[in-house]
Amino acid sequence: MTPATAEAAAPVTISLTDASARAIAALVAKHGSAQRAAIESGVARVASRWSAADGDAAAFEAFCTKHFVSDAAERTRLLARLEGALEQIDGHLYEMRRTLRRHHDLRGDEFAGVDDILAQFDPSPDLSEQMYKQKVAHLALLNFAKPTLATMLKDGPAWDDSGWAAARVALNFGPRVPVALADRARKRSFEAGKFVADFHVPVGGVVDANGKRWFEGDRKLIAHWLVREEIKAGYGDPDGVHKQRALSWVMARHIDGTIPARVMSGEDKRDWNPAKNTVAGGDPGELLGLVRYEHWIANFRMAREFDPLYPDEPTAIARKFALEREMPETEVEQLMISLLEAPVRKDLAAFLSKKLGRPLEAFDIYFDDVVEAKPATEMNAAVKARFANVKELEAKLPTVLRELGFNDKDADFLGTHIRVEVCKGAGHAMRPYLTGYGAWLRTSSLDAELGWDGFDTAMHELGHNLEQLCSTYFVSRPALRGVPNTACTEAFAFLYQALAKRVLGLEDAAAAQRQFAVDSVATMLSACQIAGPSLLELRAWRWLYANPNATAAQLRDEVLRIADDLWTRYYQRDFGPDNYRILAAYQHMIAHPLYLPDYTLGHMMSHQIRSYMRGKDLAGETKRITSLGCLTPDLWMRRAVGGPVSADPLARDAAAGLPLLG
Repeated sequence: MTPATAEAAAPVTISLTDASARAIAALVAKHGSAQRAAIESGVARVASRWSAADGDAAAFEAFCTKHFVSDAAERTRLLARLEGALEQIDGHLYEMRRTLRRHHDLRGDEFAGVDDILAQFDPSPDLSEQMYKQKVAHLALLNFAKPTLATMLKDGPAWDDSGWAAARVALNFGPRVPVALADRARKRSFEAGKFVADFHVPVGGVVDANGKRWFEGDRKLIAHWLVREEIKAGYGDPDGVHKQRALSWVMARHIDGTIPARVMSGEDKRDWNPAKNTVAGGDPGELLGLVRYEHWIANFRMAREFDPLYPDEPTAIARKFALEREMPETEVEQLMISLLEAPVRKDLAAFLSKKLGRPLEAFDIYFDDVVEAKPATEMNAAVKARFANVKELEAKLPTVLRELGFNDKDADFLGTHIRVEVCKGAGHAMRPYLTGYGAWLRTSSLDAELGWDGFDTAMHELGHNLEQLCSTYFVSRPALRGVPNTACTEAFAFLYQALAKRVLGLEDAAAAQRQFAVDSVATMLSACQIAGPSLLELRAWRWLYANPNATAAQLRDEVLRIADDLWTRYYQRDFGPDNYRILAAYQHMIAHPLYLPDYTLGHMMSHQIRSYMRGKDLAGETKRITSLGCLTPDLWMRRAVGGPVSADPLARDAAAGLPLLG
């Protein structure tokens, strides 16, 4: 971090020692010694965030003595006032930002040179600073304690809804982020996301080891998502293994930056053999290079500029786990390791090898369709028979929800509050932050029809939307809207994605025992597949903090080394060697840093919820659980299913289900 940046990141402070002592003395005299502890902690919280921009020492003292509230009834009124104000501020700003990004995110009405500018516009670039300068943050922190993760884990189970609301209101106010730093962070996030959204690899010229082309000439696949999906689609083709190997090499070239530049740009449509990395049998020419890792390094350097603002969470890793995920880093890491070390994995690998009729290869970590896979054309046709396009899917959502067990009132309310749209990327969901608004389901689509990939993604996003709507409209109070972290919403996304074939009429829901076995085994495979990339990214970020001056080339080499190490330790026994470094493929590492563990946790939690829901009302339990409020994930899961987040139920049910699959 440059000296100029460090200076910009640090507000001008003033000495408040004497003013704090005077304020405390005056407040104790006014409110009584029984309030001393609350007074001292409240004044200290305000002092830690007060700057010269807020006023001098006298102004600080006057603010504290005027605005401290001790009466219980008045504190209840204050909490409601702050809660309502934050609801309106955050909600309307969120809707504004969503609208400003609309054309950048969606397909069909692009305006080159305009959409990017609008998507980067921030209507409140210095919101966190204004919250302090205009005293809203100081008012909240003076009167409500800001708990640490340790405090929430220890004391949270005893809090009522108002106690949790007070905690959430106080936690809303983080450090004072200078507007220049916020601007750079927003631009960096946009650039990383745009790089990922635009990274469509031309595969029309890709040839396998036999010289066969598998795609039409102008076909492009977004890395890594659609490359992975095409690898998975290869299981439905008798000769698909050759396509899978070729696409795995495409993945490898994306990972290490050795895609030929003229292939990536679309200039050269001749045969590209990604295994040998030849174009028309010869030299590939200039390679794409380190751009992926340059974005990663830029993300890391951006994170380091925020580190001084968080003395208690001085790294991006600490902030992701303690502030966003609200789960201890070591606990999450151990959950993922315990999943990968589960004894059932050896039996699962033997099952897959027998099913495929060959020794497993590295790309087989993507194989999770443990029932007979249907060809992509058949799956696309099944989708088209029910949903011709995204608009028909949107129109039929109330019907779909009725079929899944929602009563008429909830099916109509939830189904009509979801808008389905086609996005440029792989798919995402956007929640309402205010009552009166709906949720947005964004998915991919083929040119003339929705297609299986688009529908499968849509069912995943539908799970997000149901959580988002229920946790907005049915939760007890505004400050508790949402779920504890993204793993909790991923749990419902995976839960509803598992119902995709049932919605299309391709699975017999009456065969509950076998279907549960199928879901258990498939979820275990998916969770183990993503656990490796999750661990890789976490360890890469730890390495970056240990080597803060690393270059993009050094980072790439370390990522490849970590991929090799994790593969050897947790995958090679079952899947053989991996020349692709496939664990490093996920583009979330660039667009959504340190997000991947939420997918792994989501699989575990989704299965725990699914296992709990056996024999229960899916719709009713979905509504109940997603309305619990924004607690810690541990407490949320205990109240949802009666136990903490654990890999054991998934491993246990996968082991029990495997014999039922023959």
